[in-house]
Amino acid sequence: MNVIELDGVTKRFANVTAVDDLSLAVPAGCIYGFIGPNGSGKTTTLRMIMRILLPDRGHITVLGDSATLAARDRVGYLPEERGLYKSMTLRRLLRYYGRLKGRPLADVDRSIGEWLTRLDLVQWADRKIETLSKGMSQKAQFIAAIVGSPELLILDEPFSGLDPVNAEVLRESVLELRRRGATVVFSTHDMATAEKMCDRIFMIFRGRKVLDGTLDEIQATYGFDTIRVRTSDGVASVVGLPGVEAVSDYGNVQEVRITIDAQEFLRMLVSRTVVHQFEIVRPSLHDIFVRIARPEQDETIAHA
Repeated sequence: MNVIELDGVTKRFANVTAVDDLSLAVPAGCIYGFIGPNGSGKTTTLRMIMRILLPDRGHITVLGDSATLAARDRVGYLPEERGLYKSMTLRRLLRYYGRLKGRPLADVDRSIGEWLTRLDLVQWADRKIETLSKGMSQKAQFIAAIVGSPELLILDEPFSGLDPVNAEVLRESVLELRRRGATVVFSTHDMATAEKMCDRIFMIFRGRKVLDGTLDEIQATYGFDTIRVRTSDGVASVVGLPGVEAVSDYGNVQEVRITIDAQEFLRMLVSRTVVHQFEIVRPSLHDIFVRIARPEQDETIAHA
């Protein structure tokens, strides 16, 4: 069963086509990642799924229903623009969101207690939202999205701005929700997180779908044209070699995209420097993202 289906969806703003003839299906029980450059149409697509925006053309089904108010009580949403009622206490705010979803108060309070404990906010439960730090507020907004025990959870950039500890807590929470049977859709610019967490990955670029599948399926499309090397001379040893299409420099290690036979490339590299590591790998999701979003780039891509 698919919990979300889009068929030929288009959305325009004045003369700008934000989403162009988009079709996709999100299977039940999966973690489905939305990736794409800024302005590519990710948030517009998520807002149409949530019925905050309506498509100009096409058809959207959520949890088997295509009505405008379909399944609202069964969907949790964390918007990209964070915002909470600052004068309310945290517990009262969470009760309000839980009751909006039609959940009995006893169930809501049980859920609030569990998630305040899990996200280390118990001591702040009766404090006003305005007293919370930015990281605490983000965790509070996450709880507000899930306190109603949604079947489908839509998160727009959920890890943005979080420190590593809080980002890890949220990642663990998302995985726990999936284990309980929820379907999770989230957008992110963190390709490493998408690689590690997502069962399926969708990429939108200039309003159109350019990737949709498992990480293995996506990587297989791009083949084994990437070499991971570590040499005595670093990036200088690979720049300028024949057959080198692009280089991602990570300091001690370089990932080199080649258009020639790997053994021929190794022969040339050995003639130039001492090679400590040479590995033929599939391109990372980061590399694939860059290839699509910056197809004109042929020079070295530096990563500080």
